[in-house]
Amino acid sequence: MSAAREARPTIRFIDEYCQLFAELFPEVRSFEAFKLLHLGLISEVKRKSLPAIAKAVGLENHQNLHHFLTESPWTRQQLRQKRLELTLKVLDGRSLILLIDETGDCKKGKSTDYVKRQYIGNVGKKENGIVAVTAYGLVYGMILPLTFEVYRPRERLKDEDEYYTKPQIAAAMIRQLQAMGFQFELVLADSLYGESKANFVNVLDELNLPYILAIRSNHALWLPQDQEVVQEPWQRFERTFSNGTTEVRYMAEVIYGKRHRKQYWLLTTNPDTLPDNSTSFVMVVAPAVELKEIGNRYGFRTWIEYGLKQAKNALGWADFRMTHYEQIEKWWEMVMSAFLMVSLFADAFNDSCPLVHQRFAQHPWWNNQSGWKHLLNNLRLVVQPLICFNWLKRWLEVFPIASLQLGFEQLTHQMNQFICPIVHWLNLQLIYSSA
Repeated sequence: MSAAREARPTIRFIDEYCQLFAELFPEVRSFEAFKLLHLGLISEVKRKSLPAIAKAVGLENHQNLHHFLTESPWTRQQLRQKRLELTLKVLDGRSLILLIDETGDCKKGKSTDYVKRQYIGNVGKKENGIVAVTAYGLVYGMILPLTFEVYRPRERLKDEDEYYTKPQIAAAMIRQLQAMGFQFELVLADSLYGESKANFVNVLDELNLPYILAIRSNHALWLPQDQEVVQEPWQRFERTFSNGTTEVRYMAEVIYGKRHRKQYWLLTTNPDTLPDNSTSFVMVVAPAVELKEIGNRYGFRTWIEYGLKQAKNALGWADFRMTHYEQIEKWWEMVMSAFLMVSLFADAFNDSCPLVHQRFAQHPWWNNQSGWKHLLNNLRLVVQPLICFNWLKRWLEVFPIASLQLGFEQLTHQMNQFICPIVHWLNLQLIYSSA
């Protein structure tokens, strides 16, 4: 009996990352589709439909990719478990700032599971769409994707479903992540969660997790008759942004009767007018966070949300054309995996940079700034020769130019010198442990 063939290579840094998940895909065609989807998701293809990805990665059609997402026996639970285990290895005991949020995407009709007319954050109003509760971590300025769960509206529940509110979903996710070994130095969330005392805030208190949560400006607390609400004088603080720039902001403590473990703060750009779009009321239980840092720490939420919107749009989070949630879930897990692959190139996870990377940085479009979108820009440049050749090779069948094909092959070979050091090291560990 002949040995099974090896999966065809893509680009080295993608192949090495995907090799960490190879045991989940014993069938070679499934593993090839897994790798090709990572290549397609990080590519510059605007709309990440399967036909568009298939053309970019060099396939005749998208049938194998579609089969991978709809018929192949791998499960999203296995992929998520492996991805989170990999994330824990990379963190090596470091704690995260945890952001709980929801992401919504418009979808026409009612054929897609769990779609209904509901508030869609991306458009800022009620539309027909699907919503997922998401959890992301921030460490040393880099975002790490953690987990997600779709919100199942009561009206769209299947027979086997149970109804859970978004705060209940988020609380369950935090319990699961903690049980796996993730450590959180701070939890950030908007007022949907800050106003959910029984289903969310009490869970954070039970787990002894520090938090800064948005609450409504008319947040209600019971006070004895002899106590009143007092707002302390405004204090100036410097809001530091991810690019290093700063702005003067203002904060004032609001005391409900007496000071308690929970603190309440107003954060704003203008204490005279309190503009709606730049004023927040937050509830704080974070003893390790200095008072002057409360505004900056809470500001991470806006920054992360903005970065996540860019990232998920760039990777095609909403570009699925499946209608069954089991398949949509697999698509979203693939997006989360591609997200992690990009994040792992951050300096925070790599002790050193291979000297050959300096040669790549000579490209005029290379971006040496820190940040997830800059990492994605550089990885797109690395895969660009392979993607461009895949688009052009149909013309080479019409007008054969051997030297042009050879040139692309040689350039792609040069691209294979670009690696992710932490992923390369994890692969070496895998090889040594199985020897």
